[in-house]
Amino acid sequence: MSETLLDVRGLSCPLPVLKANKALRGLAAGDHLRVLATDRASSADFRSFCRETGHALVAFGEEAGVLSFVIRKKSDAPA
Repeated sequence: MSETLLDVRGLSCPLPVLKANKALRGLAAGDHLRVLATDRASSADFRSFCRETGHALVAFGEEAGVLSFVIRKKSDAPA
């Protein structure tokens, strides 16, 4: 398992989620993607994105106005 950092600070909805989706496509199942964002709407956006796609939002935090999301890529195996 590895972790990739995606910095989308300064970008507005829907770009943070779109860029995260693209980054996740290049990761292996179980890998983590850490996303740094400043768009306040990202909190709801990433929760919805994970619910709809099956990826897991494993951590969320905020420090000095920067939101941090850790998303674990779902398994590629059929359910």
